[in-house]
Amino acid sequence: MQPMYVSIQQKETGNRIKSLLKQNGYTVKDIQGAMGFENPQAVYKWLAGRSLPSIDNFVILSRLLNTSIEDILVIDGDIVRLWGCYIN
Repeated sequence: MQPMYVSIQQKETGNRIKSLLKQNGYTVKDIQGAMGFENPQAVYKWLAGRSLPSIDNFVILSRLLNTSIEDILVIDGDIVRLWGCYIN
């Protein structure tokens, strides 16, 4: 089996988080509180695509947003092609 390479699109993931927060009626302040952060800078960095949440924070986000981590992440299109090669 050959290695699979995946690239997480940070900017698009940030946009998806922003959209999901809006759909679920959450504010940055709400997420800051749920994560126990002293200030909201980390959340703003996620939304701007300058950083990604830690795995622990992805789990919290997925539960708050009633979705899976995979549905929050935006991964490059190559993963579909790669999976297709291995499933056949």
